[in-house]
Amino acid sequence: MKKSLQKALNKLRTGGVIAHATETCYGFACDAFSKRALVSLYKIKKMSLQKPVSIMVHSLTMAKKYGVFSKKALIFAKKYWPGPLTIIVKRKNTLPKFFNPGIKTIGIRVPAHALSIKLIKAFGRPLTTTSANISGQPPPYSVSAIQKQFRSRKLKPDFILDSGRLKKNPPSTIIDISQKTPKIIRHGSFHLSEKIFGC
Repeated sequence: MKKSLQKALNKLRTGGVIAHATETCYGFACDAFSKRALVSLYKIKKMSLQKPVSIMVHSLTMAKKYGVFSKKALIFAKKYWPGPLTIIVKRKNTLPKFFNPGIKTIGIRVPAHALSIKLIKAFGRPLTTTSANISGQPPPYSVSAIQKQFRSRKLKPDFILDSGRLKKNPPSTIIDISQKTPKIIRHGSFHLSEKIFGC
């Protein structure tokens, strides 16, 4: 696994797109600070350029470098991170302008997955996080599922970090806390407690 992890990091550092396990499904990751990598990610997924991508960080401290955390956002982060919760907050100008251009918010997640955390810490910068599938196709829970989707396509992920077959879990829950009233965008792996909305 050590050699595979190093190969994955090398691909990330040279603008590549990798697939790796998370606590939900296999996801695609690339350098959020590389325009080339982001272009590749959108092409590989056949994803609309109007659809924003979220970032994965290893801690709340790291998250604060790229997003503005209100008192309410901090409560959600401290209660549910690490875990399958993506929190949308106002973005800081520490993120490059070409990342989700024209969008003033950013989705951030601290995964509860040892390999994902290890990748982020070793890489030293935020990684994008999105399911490792072609847009409109089901999320993959095994390497063979990824390979099957991309078998007939010229554009494929640059490397797949094999963690075996994953348990089928729903995607992350997404909540927008960039405005005064929090709004659930997607119910995923868990349902947020309604009590916390009054914080």
